[in-house]
Amino acid sequence: MASCLPGAEFDPDRFPGLIYRIKDPKAATLLFSSGKVVCTGTKSLEQARVAIRKVIKQIEKADVHIKDEPDIEVQNVVATFDLGHNINLSAVALSLGLEKVEYEPEQFPGLVFRMDTPKVVLLLFGSGKVVCTGARKPKDVEEAVNNISRDLRAAGQFH
Repeated sequence: MASCLPGAEFDPDRFPGLIYRIKDPKAATLLFSSGKVVCTGTKSLEQARVAIRKVIKQIEKADVHIKDEPDIEVQNVVATFDLGHNINLSAVALSLGLEKVEYEPEQFPGLVFRMDTPKVVLLLFGSGKVVCTGARKPKDVEEAVNNISRDLRAAGQFH
């Protein structure tokens, strides 16, 4: 399969899947011998669908028959946003509850917050920039933004 997909990378000693990148939409797909495909890097579900269709066409050109339209399941939405305010991470660590927070500034400049509802992980930085990962749908990200903003306001981080 690696020889049939232009630019594909396959080194089973390093990674068990074939890595195939496409430019439009920009995406990387990981193809496994089980038939599973992981598509990463797209900005929307529609872009993921387009990328997967392109990969399928390339695979079919290599005389590999794909029997059905693939079921696409979003497993991880990653989003970034800016709270618009600097935040004091030491104070935030205390206010959010130490059992849900990892903050070791000498190891990593951000605070890791494991939110219960929605079940996501937020990386908060002193600049007010935040990375949200683990969401299953964009609505989870919106809810996480609203929840962390509320919690930070309650902790006196901004008005």
